[in-house]
Amino acid sequence: MTLDPGQFVLLMPEIFVLTMACVILVVDLFLSKKERVISYWLTQITVVIAAVLTIAVSNGETELLFFGTFIADPMAAALKVFIYIVVGLAFLYSRHYLALRGLFKGEFYVLGLFAMLGTMVLVSAHSLLTVYLGLELLSLSLYALVAFNRDTYSCSEAAMKYFVLGALSSGMLLYGMSILYGLTGTLDIDLMGQILAQQETHVGLVFAVSFIVVGVSFKLGAVPFHMWLPDVYQGAPTPVTLYISSASKIAAFAMVMRLLVESVGSLQPQWEGMLIVLAVLSLAIGNVVAIAQTNLKRMLAYSTISHIGFLLLGVLSGTQAGYAAAMFYVITYALMAAGAFGMIILLSRAGFEADEISDFKGLNQRNSWFALMMLILMFSMAGVPPTVGFYAKLSVLQAVINVDMVWLAAVAVFFAVIGAFYYIRLVKVMYFDDAEDKEPLEPHFDLRFGLTANGLAVLLLGLFPGSLMALCHQVMS
Repeated sequence: MTLDPGQFVLLMPEIFVLTMACVILVVDLFLSKKERVISYWLTQITVVIAAVLTIAVSNGETELLFFGTFIADPMAAALKVFIYIVVGLAFLYSRHYLALRGLFKGEFYVLGLFAMLGTMVLVSAHSLLTVYLGLELLSLSLYALVAFNRDTYSCSEAAMKYFVLGALSSGMLLYGMSILYGLTGTLDIDLMGQILAQQETHVGLVFAVSFIVVGVSFKLGAVPFHMWLPDVYQGAPTPVTLYISSASKIAAFAMVMRLLVESVGSLQPQWEGMLIVLAVLSLAIGNVVAIAQTNLKRMLAYSTISHIGFLLLGVLSGTQAGYAAAMFYVITYALMAAGAFGMIILLSRAGFEADEISDFKGLNQRNSWFALMMLILMFSMAGVPPTVGFYAKLSVLQAVINVDMVWLAAVAVFFAVIGAFYYIRLVKVMYFDDAEDKEPLEPHFDLRFGLTANGLAVLLLGLFPGSLMALCHQVMS
């Protein structure tokens, strides 16, 4: 077996991101505090060029690289582009937040780029070894980012919980992978799928799939493997919470597609039942517990759990339409989550975190435009037309109904109606309560531009969802 040098062309985005992360790490050593904005701009340039390279090298075909360990296919290219968008937003929103707290350091952006590289590897993984490599690169970077503000006890506590539980779930995932390797004799995902399709289902296979489902469910934050999510969301610096809630969820969806659909797709009757239980529990616990939250970051954490329930509905349908709906859902949810946490950053200032629902009182009196942006984001998360959240939920429910699971769609609608309460409550606080802080909001231009583009994108994708949905169907075919 020989390695074709031409394969490195398709790997250019990953090579570029890795190179730039190392360059920024070294350059930042020689910069003063005032000059550290150079690290920020180099990071944003890296994200933009990576997106350009990904689009340039993608030819719409599926190609296997490096002896089948890495795949360049339309799904990988599409997911990477949306990862770049939400990571770029995370860096944009974080700039002034970090500067006000004395945390504006190159290490934040270097770790962010390494985490992004982990998502890129994970999305293009075609071997169990590559899946684990990408997952660990992403996870280790996020552990460090969660603990980035070392002077705050809550950050250290959140990082320890995340690290311990993350290590446990990684071990379970690795154990499931090792069993699959023992049963098939290969790490190649496609070859594994072909071998398993010819075997009869037995206890060993079900055992392996169970461990993989547990590992994947933790990364997604599905009930009952959600215990880390509210604490990490609340304890981590808000830009890091934004990163975890958006980019890492897209990567986790890719991991679901590679591990469950492509490798053990023939065992769909077995893992379908597991996902049904996880989806129903996530919808129930996420929506009900969120009602009791007064901390907005914790509320959004439980909201994430409920959205994961909807995501799993699309996957468990086991159809191309279901997978496309799930992909559409995770992309649009990442945009909504980025905007919601961006609004928390907007209202925060030095020594004050605007992470309580009461902090949004009278936002319409302080800045009516950003109150409108937050209203759009909350209505989208609740699934109110004409926002994109409505269309995302509708497409997932349609996929579930098409496989004769009307009862499951009814359960999802029931809990979605319950969930609408806590989103609308925040809108009520913004528009009908008096502001405790009467000072008008005058954010920096880049933050104003990012949040405006983010909010309007959620609205426009709801009015014109056809192009994105067509893309999702195309890459899933």
